[in-house]
Amino acid sequence: MAAISCSASDLQPLLGAAANATAAAQYICGRFDAVSNKFVDTAYAVDNTYLLFSAYLVFAMQLGFAMLCAGSVRAKNTMNIMLTNVLDAATGGLFYYLFGFALAFGTPSNGFIGQHFFGLNKFPSQSFDYGYFLYQWAFAIAAAGITSGSIAERTQFVAYLIYSSFLTGFVYPIVSHWFWSADGWASPARADNLLFGSGVIDFAGSGVVHLVGGIAGLWGALIEGPRIGRFDHEGRSVAMRGHSGTLVVLGTFLLWFGWYGFNAGSFLNILKAYGQSGSYYGQWSAIGRTAVTTTMAGCSAALTTLFGKRLLSGHWNLTDVCNGLLGGFAAITSGCSVVDPWAAIICGFVAAWVLMGCNKFAEKLKYDDPLEAAQLHGGCGSWGIIFTALFAKKAYVEEVYSGQPNRPYGLLMGGGGKLLAAHLVQIVVIVGFVSLTMGTLFFLLHKLKLLRISSEEEMAGMDVTSHGGLAYVYSDECNDPAMLKPGFVVSRTGPPSSAV
Repeated sequence: MAAISCSASDLQPLLGAAANATAAAQYICGRFDAVSNKFVDTAYAVDNTYLLFSAYLVFAMQLGFAMLCAGSVRAKNTMNIMLTNVLDAATGGLFYYLFGFALAFGTPSNGFIGQHFFGLNKFPSQSFDYGYFLYQWAFAIAAAGITSGSIAERTQFVAYLIYSSFLTGFVYPIVSHWFWSADGWASPARADNLLFGSGVIDFAGSGVVHLVGGIAGLWGALIEGPRIGRFDHEGRSVAMRGHSGTLVVLGTFLLWFGWYGFNAGSFLNILKAYGQSGSYYGQWSAIGRTAVTTTMAGCSAALTTLFGKRLLSGHWNLTDVCNGLLGGFAAITSGCSVVDPWAAIICGFVAAWVLMGCNKFAEKLKYDDPLEAAQLHGGCGSWGIIFTALFAKKAYVEEVYSGQPNRPYGLLMGGGGKLLAAHLVQIVVIVGFVSLTMGTLFFLLHKLKLLRISSEEEMAGMDVTSHGGLAYVYSDECNDPAMLKPGFVVSRTGPPSSAV
């Protein structure tokens, strides 16, 4: 942000030809420049505080993922899934620092991949702030957290470390470069707008984060297969309920809270430059609207799931409602800044049915995803990309992407089909690229026998076989690894019992 400058030569005619006029003009300009610089410094402080606070909110979502995952798996795998969430953040931190940020935002680039700032070397603080790195890292580890849910309860620990490093250090950064970097070939910020004269409006990442994480998890779960007992010998689905609805609700509310940093925080600052004029305007109204659309989509999806599942199953199901709520959030993440609140309600309503439909389809395919992560983040994320291309409002698009008039906007809002075409391309390229990279990685891990644990370990539970004891200790004997041999499982209220 440039300070407003003052020139003594501009003021001198107003002060007359007195001998001290020049000195007076210089004094006035000096005081004016001092005030202007103070204003600029204050604006920088406000913007960076907002960005850092948003980064902290997004990072808090890791705790939400950990609690949601822990509650959604069986008690014997609780420590395992929580440890993977901790290491998603830790491993992702190092690999995003060394490689990821450079591949995502290292400009100038060739449009496909970033080429500068590896290890934050020669990090241009005049263009970025370190808070920007922190914010983008929090997004990267969110994608890894999504994937971990799909392959829970039967994956070797070393496989988690390998895929998390690869996803946060290479796969996710390249996708984010395409759609979020100023140089990306499909970025709406790119001046020449290579993709249908539009670029992709994926404001906070229904595609960049949720679809990437969902497709990565899809391939991991497909290649290693369902958990033992998830389908009976006739292929019928057998429910494997998570052990704690309390943790599921806690995780859901933490994710809801963090989503305001995820969506509204993606404005990055409170003040924004307007075109090339050098003037600035406040974005607080758009930020507030984005928080409202996020809320409306989640609420609509939760209620739709509540009554939809009641009609389909005859029950008011807690876990399904929580997943439906998160599906609404995943869907609105793309268009949260450019749609009206009433459209967000439609987004959430459809997202709930998309999730329920994907879950039914998954059962038909005998696909096992303990967190419904691929269905929720992949399915609802894809719907969110399409939704944005249908309902993006012209005034909001021009407000958020200022300085670029006559941009394509939502098809149903009178903006033509260019934006929809661009968004369909986004879905295709993300699915293709993530399938090629992460699918290949999971296949190689499978062939090297590094992906899935043995059936004996799976039946006993990974907490005992891989992590030295149970998450819940009811007696010293129940936590003695010597007593918990492969082929035995631990009941929630007593000593080991033979596996069924």
